[in-house]
Amino acid sequence: MVAGAGMRVLNRKLLRDLAKIRGQVIAIGLVIASGVGVLVMALSVQTSLQITSDAYYDRYHFGDVFAGVKRAPESIASRIADIPGVRTVQTRIGQLAILDLEGFEEPVIGRLASIPERGEPLLNKLALRAGRFIAPDSPDEVVLNEPFAEAHELRPGDQFSALMNGKRRTLRVVGIALSPEYVYAIGPGALMPDDQRFGVIWMGRKALAAAYDLDGAFNDVSLTLLRGTAPEGVIEQLDLLLERYGGVGAIARKDQISNWFLMNEIQQISTMATIMPTIFLLVAAFLANTVLARLISTERTEIGLMKAFGYSNGEIILHYVKLVCVMASFGIVLGWGVGAVFGRITTELYAELYRFPLLIYSPGLEVFALGTVISLAAALAGTISVVRRAAELPPAESMRPPEPPIYKQASGLTARLTGWLDQPTRIVLRHIGRTPVRSVLTSLAVALSVAVVIMAMQWMDSINHLVQVHFVEGQRQDLMIGLVEPDANRAIHEFARLPGVLSAEGSRIVGAHLRAGPRSYRGSVQGVRPDDRLQLIYDVSGEIIRVPPEGLVVSTTLAEKLEVGLGDMIEVEILEGRRSVIEMPVVRLFETYIGMPAYMNLETLSRLLLEQPSIEYANLLVDKNREAELYRQLKDMPEVSAIMIKQAAIDTFYKTMAETMLIFVTFFAVFAFALGFGVIYNSARISLSERGRDLATLRVLGMTRLETAYILLSEVGLLVVIALPLGCIVGYMLAAVLTASFATELFRIPLMIEASTYGMAILLALASTAVSAAFVRRRLNGLDMIAVLKTRE
Repeated sequence: MVAGAGMRVLNRKLLRDLAKIRGQVIAIGLVIASGVGVLVMALSVQTSLQITSDAYYDRYHFGDVFAGVKRAPESIASRIADIPGVRTVQTRIGQLAILDLEGFEEPVIGRLASIPERGEPLLNKLALRAGRFIAPDSPDEVVLNEPFAEAHELRPGDQFSALMNGKRRTLRVVGIALSPEYVYAIGPGALMPDDQRFGVIWMGRKALAAAYDLDGAFNDVSLTLLRGTAPEGVIEQLDLLLERYGGVGAIARKDQISNWFLMNEIQQISTMATIMPTIFLLVAAFLANTVLARLISTERTEIGLMKAFGYSNGEIILHYVKLVCVMASFGIVLGWGVGAVFGRITTELYAELYRFPLLIYSPGLEVFALGTVISLAAALAGTISVVRRAAELPPAESMRPPEPPIYKQASGLTARLTGWLDQPTRIVLRHIGRTPVRSVLTSLAVALSVAVVIMAMQWMDSINHLVQVHFVEGQRQDLMIGLVEPDANRAIHEFARLPGVLSAEGSRIVGAHLRAGPRSYRGSVQGVRPDDRLQLIYDVSGEIIRVPPEGLVVSTTLAEKLEVGLGDMIEVEILEGRRSVIEMPVVRLFETYIGMPAYMNLETLSRLLLEQPSIEYANLLVDKNREAELYRQLKDMPEVSAIMIKQAAIDTFYKTMAETMLIFVTFFAVFAFALGFGVIYNSARISLSERGRDLATLRVLGMTRLETAYILLSEVGLLVVIALPLGCIVGYMLAAVLTASFATELFRIPLMIEASTYGMAILLALASTAVSAAFVRRRLNGLDMIAVLKTRE
């Protein structure tokens, strides 16, 4: 046979085969599209966020190293610039202030940051969104962070008041801007941005220096480094230089809180791009295998004829490989479109959350190419063994139909177990027993669709649990007040006398360098009293830990980082005051979801600081009916630098998570439905293809349509019922893997799955089963009994 003509014949056969199994091709395509869509969506979002953030950071000269001090002379800037590897130095002034905004009852925290009166900052430049920059000799002009301005509907020309260093001042808005330093603007003690209660305000350097008595000095510095310079060496020298001026430890860009959140989100997206597509494409490989195996089984005669007419094994393999590739291509192209659309939506959502002044959505051809290669590889890997076996059959063997299955009468235990069942049910069980591997894989594939929904929805359960444990059970106060400077213990009595305050307790947090052998961690130590009832040392198991007179109470995450246990010694270097260094034993460990805290007795901390017992934070329990009166008084207290409202933190936490989690869960619910539909529809269609003659015979013998539908669909239903508990188990395991992979030093997501989540996943699987069954039932009802009975197997 002429090669070109032979291939044209095979291509026409390929089109006929595709038309014959078009329903199954569509179902497989939906599963592949789900996997490709998730992969393209995740990688395009990851790539776009990385490109956008890199461009933003580069264009607006985001710093590489950041450090804060109590007060340092401006002359020290030249010595900082002389540190090897430093390219640019930008000193500035930063302070917290209490803002009073018209129409907003609660106090608002403002982060005041200095900018030059003339020109732009060298580093951390502002992206002006509206208005203009401040003018020289206009000390009350300010530029606001855009999210904060939008939350309070502030525009250029508006005014508000601020309590700055004990003095009330009226500030006038002249511009609205964004900064690479605050893509994720978090207030003191917060976990999520709260644009109503925290805002960044840029003000002239001279005006801030005059307000806070910092003429000729600075308390904040940013650096950029020469290309290839490691930040660790620069940080070490910078810390030594700033130590005498009250430096609390420099940090690299990777540890800057706003950038940390952004980079951590990008890393989590990368993790999702690995786990989810793997699930969908494994199922797609299984489906392609079962469909092609059945098609080849019905085409044994055609394969024998092709060999008889001179087609080689290679040509036959190529024919079926092309069939698989065409099936996969439908899903790939659909997945491209779905992934690109969802990727754009998700990227815009992140751009709104992180407030980029520019958005570069650039998924790149390599993302689509990767999705194509992985999908084709999965489909071919699942079918190549079937194709090879078919091609290697001798022509004479291929011309014969496959041997019919051997049935025998049940006996013994099997007979006693099935004897009470009706005949249709025994037929169902017998057919499942004939194909045990396929039945198990079908149940496993359905279970994976259930598991995907559980894995997506468990996030809300875990977040609810985290909020309940950390905010509700572990924190009994309503307000946390931050002081401008640590104050004597008697200050807590002044807060206790404020209107509406039912109880008041104080604490102190100091920066500290913790070391255990070669391992170290720069964080903080919090001093508390053993009888505190508002801010608790709370273990996630529900245990309340009272701080002992001596020693450290540390979180298990910190203990693991330092590789210490109970009784081990930790060197504590206090980064304030006289910078005392002392070794202390670990006396208690506790598990927490937020941060890596370490606690000690407040009296012990005061001794280390070589000062009288003092507090830096006041925790208040408040009468809800008198909150407004309390807020009015707090706005006029010069010693207050920050106010954290617990309920507002909870509300903001939920609001921010709801914006992202709803879309996230919806995406994966749709993908899981497609996965379940594809598996169940293919299983039922293959069963109908295999048993069409048997079902038609049963109809001729007197069975009704309902009875034959029961025989066909009960098999699928039984496999689904088996899959549901298996899916719940697999979902729990996948959720455990995912939450463990997302754990960071700042927070750990607890593994918590409510019964309602399992219920929703099961309902979604049953819904996909019902839709699939409706399609197959329609085809079964249209079965031409005479044509089927004439078919030669």
